[in-house]
Amino acid sequence: MAFLTLLAFASLAATVVSANSHGDAFSFDINEGVDVQRKLADSKSEDVTFTTDGGTPQSHPYVNQRIGSDGPLLLQDTYLTELFGHFDRERIPERVVHARGAGAHGYFEVTNAEFAKKYTMMYNGLRTPMTIRFSTVGGESGSADEARDPRGFAIKFRTRKGNLDMVMNNTPVFFIRDPAKFPSFIHTQKRHPQTHLKPKDMPWEYWSTNPESLYQVMRLFSDLGTPDGFIHMHGWTGHSYRWIKEDGSWVYVKIYAETMQGVRNLTSADATRIAGENPDYATQQLYEAIESGNYPGWTVYAQVLTPQQAEKFKYNVLDLTKEWHFDDVPKTEIGKFYLTQNPKNYFAEIEQAAFSPARMVDGWGPSNDPVLQARLFSYSDTHRYRLGPNYMQIPVNCPFAPVANFQRDGAMAVLGNQGSRINFLSKQEPIRLQKRPYVDESHQQWTGGAVSSLARVTEIDFDLPRRFWQSLSAQDQKNLINNEIRTRAVSLFAHLDAKLGAAISAGVKAPVTKVSFPEGVPTWDNATHWTDESTL
Repeated sequence: MAFLTLLAFASLAATVVSANSHGDAFSFDINEGVDVQRKLADSKSEDVTFTTDGGTPQSHPYVNQRIGSDGPLLLQDTYLTELFGHFDRERIPERVVHARGAGAHGYFEVTNAEFAKKYTMMYNGLRTPMTIRFSTVGGESGSADEARDPRGFAIKFRTRKGNLDMVMNNTPVFFIRDPAKFPSFIHTQKRHPQTHLKPKDMPWEYWSTNPESLYQVMRLFSDLGTPDGFIHMHGWTGHSYRWIKEDGSWVYVKIYAETMQGVRNLTSADATRIAGENPDYATQQLYEAIESGNYPGWTVYAQVLTPQQAEKFKYNVLDLTKEWHFDDVPKTEIGKFYLTQNPKNYFAEIEQAAFSPARMVDGWGPSNDPVLQARLFSYSDTHRYRLGPNYMQIPVNCPFAPVANFQRDGAMAVLGNQGSRINFLSKQEPIRLQKRPYVDESHQQWTGGAVSSLARVTEIDFDLPRRFWQSLSAQDQKNLINNEIRTRAVSLFAHLDAKLGAAISAGVKAPVTKVSFPEGVPTWDNATHWTDESTL
């Protein structure tokens, strides 16, 4: 019967074609299917009908075809093969770092454009839609979100002039200032190649032989290392960036986000207990706060140094291990942001969210911080690997500003592939080119040739750790000493502060040996030397 029906359809088609061999004028919108699926995503289960991926109704999700009641399955069961074919590919590569995270959407509002206008292009009262993703750094996707670890604090601003991403952390500094150290450092936070365990001596070996990390280590092993969820912590850019005016003049800037919920941290014991009882504690806290209408908020501040001030500043402004204390560089409020909208689908809106410091707008530029310069490539490239070359076409990443360039094709080009426009710079079909708002030559000047660069440790690297230790209360100092300190770091902590070193030495029953930092010794020779000439 089906064969006869097919013949009848073919006969009818032949009759129509013979009546008009050229056919009728006909066109349709190729994006209609996309629009249908987007609308359907907001429908309730009782309002939709179960189908295959091709939209054909399927009688039951558990039905399969086989020979008889106990015979083998049939290869012709295309629903079953489609089901498993998709299931086998549900997971995309997780992030190498920041794999464990949660996020939400909201808005940023400028509150002090008068200050910002002195240095860059910004306007009062604008509400910019934004997406934020909080995360831990070292853990896998299924790890506890209350682990002792820095927290990622990545923000995507959808401005009228394009996307601006700020890839921040809940700490003003980081463990490294030489970008080539980053993969090795992260390896120490992951699993041992043989045992697949996480030995505590791997990170401590790295930290003790790279003393520039000491300030971040101290912050990590204080109670700041275990914040109470995601909404009770501040955020810092860490890197210095540049604010640029239309005349090409610029200043160094760091951005700081201060939680309106107040800082709350957990003790090591509480964090360990919560991680065991509810490894999704921070994720749940964020979701339920927004769902209940208690929208979390942060006040955003800027710290500014002119190039002339930077030359005289006590720290290298391009050093990611150095903080700009507010008493050294005052903070000025520039805006506020609030998280008001939970994702409807976590995978679509948070797991696929792609943040990169390379996403910049006019008036915002990178500094020469070498770690930032490396991240400009690395972050975008990891998204190309995880999500594909057209990851910016995924809705959560798609700019609200128009996109028109010569990048075409590649996997999952789903937004029309920029249509029929020519894909090169053509005089016959010229694309509009917007004049740059400032002149490159007035930005920065460099002298010298290519060099092999590796920072060395000097006494200035102990200034911030020492200031941090002295700022802690007696209880905070006690908590830091009790939080997983290891033998190989004893002498470094003693060099920082004799009281701190003695306390750690007694706790781990390790002797304190004086260390020195001679001038002119490069980091690749370890830079830190015992006074008896053996290297650390």
